[in-house]
Amino acid sequence: GGMDLQFPHHENEIAQSEAATGQKFVNVWMHNGFVRINEEKMSKSLGNFFTVREVLERYRPEVIRFFILSSQYRSPLNYSDESLDEASAALRRLYTALRDLSDAPETELAQPFLNRFYEAMDDDFNTPVAVAVLFDLAREINRQKGENSELAAGFAATLRRLGGLVGLLESNPETFLKLSDGSSAQMGLMDYEIDQLIEERIAARENKEWAEADRIRDQLKEQGVILEDVAGGTSWRRG
Repeated sequence: GGMDLQFPHHENEIAQSEAATGQKFVNVWMHNGFVRINEEKMSKSLGNFFTVREVLERYRPEVIRFFILSSQYRSPLNYSDESLDEASAALRRLYTALRDLSDAPETELAQPFLNRFYEAMDDDFNTPVAVAVLFDLAREINRQKGENSELAAGFAATLRRLGGLVGLLESNPETFLKLSDGSSAQMGLMDYEIDQLIEERIAARENKEWAEADRIRDQLKEQGVILEDVAGGTSWRRG
């Protein structure tokens, strides 16, 4: 239950139940922090009350899960559109690290990351520290991509497994990175429009019309679309 139930509600529940049964009631109690809205208590009287269904209309479940995991469960959780947008951007960084890597077995060099992740989760579900380990893994993957793609893929396998333990990083990276959340989901270009502009930019580059190619790139960037020119062509993601 919430922190407000710790005393006297649950203290009384223990006393009543153990007096009635003569046996120990429970071994573990978990009390979560309150949800706050822009640093204010969430309540109907303040007019800042919302439902999970309303949030899901703007943000994917995985983004909401990541946002919640970024705070320790006993700490207050401050909700704001800015916080959810930041969670979406952070999750994109993890998926970007997993992008363009083939499947590979985990590498033994990832063991220190595994140890740190498990230690964090064993420490009263310290999910913020566990999430930080995921980002450390992502940085290692990005570092290895240009040096040893096989090793990068091995680290990526560990990142996917650890993310999966807390319900993250189970989507296809390409699919995830092309979808929008929050304010960016309410506006911007459709996928086919982005693909069409990319084709126009490719044609401009082939004709050495560099100014036009740069204009299209900047236009897409203003719409929150990031282009990545790679050996096999041009890929894109929503920023």
